[in-house]
Amino acid sequence: MKRARLANGLDVTAIGLGTAPLGGLFAPVSDADAEATIERAWSLGVRFFDTAPLYGFGLAERRLGAFLRQQPRDSYVISTKVGRLLRAPEGMAAEDDHYKSGQRERPVFDFSHDGVMRSVEESLVRLGLDRVDVLLVHDPDDHYDDAVAGAFRALQRLRADGTVKAIGAGMNQSEMPVRFAEAVPVDCFLLAGRYTLLDQGALDALFPVCAANNIGILLGGLYNSGILANPHAGAKFDYQDADAALIARAHELDGLCRRHGTELKAAALQFCMAHPVVTVAVMGARNAAEIADNIAMSEQAVPPAFWQELRARGLVDARAPLPGGV
Repeated sequence: MKRARLANGLDVTAIGLGTAPLGGLFAPVSDADAEATIERAWSLGVRFFDTAPLYGFGLAERRLGAFLRQQPRDSYVISTKVGRLLRAPEGMAAEDDHYKSGQRERPVFDFSHDGVMRSVEESLVRLGLDRVDVLLVHDPDDHYDDAVAGAFRALQRLRADGTVKAIGAGMNQSEMPVRFAEAVPVDCFLLAGRYTLLDQGALDALFPVCAANNIGILLGGLYNSGILANPHAGAKFDYQDADAALIARAHELDGLCRRHGTELKAAALQFCMAHPVVTVAVMGARNAAEIADNIAMSEQAVPPAFWQELRARGLVDARAPLPGGV
């Protein structure tokens, strides 16, 4: 699998496995399916893995760690996140709208320096590893000041002493990462859903800032929570039910793909990977077949005529680079 340099000597594969689905995002995933998914990703050459305490309230970290502990530590790169501590509430935990993991603990925001240090220690316990390679401040949308003064101060300390090699933020928006890039010497951002066939908002400011400062992009949400994998009534966009206008746009893109004899998933994935600041396409999967399909989509031939018509019809931002230099 194609590789790229992320930061400070981190050699990463072009496709990574995102583990939110293995934490039971939207629907439960069995231990057997989770293990088979990670094993299949590994067998197909994936060596970058992204997780977070939020994903299944610790379940994704535990499942990923159980596999990675069996592999040579320098043979893969793993990222996890800070900003949420998992704590058991008093009494019965409320049902969660997103994660069906059966875990009792629930996330509590904490972007303080000490909270981040505790978060890292607790993640390492769940993973069963002695270190992670990349640490990301997770969803600090309403906590910018705390993130800069607390979380990023802790992350810079951990990077300086060699505990981690790269730091950044993981977000579902492209505006705040620009502010972080101006305030903190970050190495990368995990950007979810803001550079896809349906949304190219990252082109306005974030990607130019990243290109100018050698900041890598770990790109998640390439299918926008599913609508670009299977556009239909009830499809998800940004973790919520997609509205009719988005479904119509996805159907238009799907129809264009069909006329050119290709698949929407292949076009969606390869469009994202064509931008030079995108270092890793982080693809979620809930079973072995899904991760195999994602990798196959990255390799499927997409006719140049498709990209030409996509451009000619104005279905993507004119500034977006397309595969093959179209």
